[in-house]
Amino acid sequence: MSALGLRIIDESVQAANIWINEVNERTGWDHKQRAYRLLRQVLHVLRDHMSVEEAAQLGAQLPIMVRGIYYEGWNPSKCPVTERSREGFVARVQAAFATDPLGDAPEAIAAVMAVLDAHVSGGEMENVRGTFTAEIRTLL
Repeated sequence: MSALGLRIIDESVQAANIWINEVNERTGWDHKQRAYRLLRQVLHVLRDHMSVEEAAQLGAQLPIMVRGIYYEGWNPSKCPVTERSREGFVARVQAAFATDPLGDAPEAIAAVMAVLDAHVSGGEMENVRGTFTAEIRTLL
């Protein structure tokens, strides 16, 4: 047991904070709540565009707490979504920022993808990107 509780829980919280801090740094923001919201939304949009099998393979590589964020509210029977345009992808990410628009959404999405690239195996990220249309891959 760690000083705060169960070691696995403490490490999971630490890993989630590392990911959120990295998103915050890569976007140039100084707003961890907003960085969390961006990470969460991009993960959800990615997940919903992939097959159930590919979504589960990505989920298996995420830290426990980030994995929980990733799977929150997931309905696999509605996946993958049928809308496959770049604009549609961006609009789904922007939906979490209705009262606080992202500004440069592609840049924000790229920040999250850079964090995923840093922490998820290269082969898995190649598989993730391969599930998207060429138009959407320009964002990823």
